[in-house]
Amino acid sequence: MSTENPIILSNITIRPSTEADLAAIQAIYATAVLHGTGTFETEVPDQAEMQRRRAEVLSRQLPWLVAEVGGEVQGYAYANYFRPRLAYRFCVEDSIYLAPSAQGKGLGRLLLAELIARCEQAGARQMLAVIGDSANAGSVGLHKALGFTPKGVLESAGWKFGRWLDVVMMQRQLGLGDQSEPEARA
Repeated sequence: MSTENPIILSNITIRPSTEADLAAIQAIYATAVLHGTGTFETEVPDQAEMQRRRAEVLSRQLPWLVAEVGGEVQGYAYANYFRPRLAYRFCVEDSIYLAPSAQGKGLGRLLLAELIARCEQAGARQMLAVIGDSANAGSVGLHKALGFTPKGVLESAGWKFGRWLDVVMMQRQLGLGDQSEPEARA
């Protein structure tokens, strides 16, 4: 943890998101879209679009979490089907975004650990990380620390900020993984 502006664990709450969190979620994501390479989205979605995306995730009985520090939302994480076809319903892709001031302080690790636990409880068997930009050492390191293994790099898959960007693919088994038949999921 950084000694500058340390996050006190007793001051952190990881919880399911609510409608009231959407303005903070949209603001965090807007910064990622406008200034980061972790997402290949190039236009900032409005709050109504973020509400639609959240509703889709929740309709699939999957988690959308927020991290509060001192009562203020500083990050969020969610998991959604890797692809929309029904056969992918046991394989989820994680997404984690933090406010710039919260990065590098362990908040992403707390969010991802809780997301993994909740996805296992929801019956997911595999989690994929589709990480924008192979230079995104923070996200790659976070996923490695929580048991994800590298599965490949899609070179020059995206064009953003006037340059080609790679996509790093990582994977982690959840629960029994592929060792047994999954329980039915809608």
